Amino acid sequence: MPPVGQPHVSLVIPVYNEEAILFDAVTGLRERLTEKGWSFEIIIAENGSKDRTFPMAQELAAKYAEVQAFSLGEPNYGKALKEGILRARGTFVICEEIDLCDVEFHQRALEVLESSEADLVIGSKLLATAKDDRPMIRHAASLFYSGLLRVTLGFRGTDTHGLKAFRRSALLETVRACLVDKDVFASEFVIRAERGGVRIREIPVRIVEKRPPSINLFKRVPNVLKSVVKLTVAIRIRG
Repeated sequence: MPPVGQPHVSLVIPVYNEEAILFDAVTGLRERLTEKGWSFEIIIAENGSKDRTFPMAQELAAKYAEVQAFSLGEPNYGKALKEGILRARGTFVICEEIDLCDVEFHQRALEVLESSEADLVIGSKLLATAKDDRPMIRHAASLFYSGLLRVTLGFRGTDTHGLKAFRRSALLETVRACLVDKDVFASEFVIRAERGGVRIREIPVRIVEKRPPSINLFKRVPNVLKSVVKLTVAIRIRG
């Protein structure tokens, strides 16, 4: 059991221009976790929103003791996720997405972690038994990206983005070692963990697109390709 005052689970949720769904998503997530009787904290990692996302996050933090919120002041998903992980206090950390809040994944991942079967659980939307209900172009882009990581960096899994859960003590130094941010932080984190011999298990998830992506897919491609180059250099620098 965690020390008194330390949550068992920390959920880190990067958000960008999410005022339309933030309140319902966070309150609904909090209710479902409370029903399970878990000791938890929810960390809202706002990054550069142009709407009322951060003020809403602050209102949620003021209303609920389990909710924390901070803002980077710049649009940077990876940097927000990393900072949120570093702020987390839980024995286990779950990297969530505001449009998913998949409590079923939380339950399955914690069963794996608590039984010491693995120290990092990845919710893969690309496993054969997973269900990716997003538009075909987005599924194809995910397949291409994972294939690119396998070719350039020898990645052995199927997915690096999306839902992840891990034992904080086992992965904290891996998080600190990551050099790249934005969209590619999650990939660097998983690949460094893989190369460091961390016990990893992928479990299938179902992905349903509840709202259009906040950033256009085709606008992201050039930046992602540049970031993969940076990632390749970063991995070589620190092995």
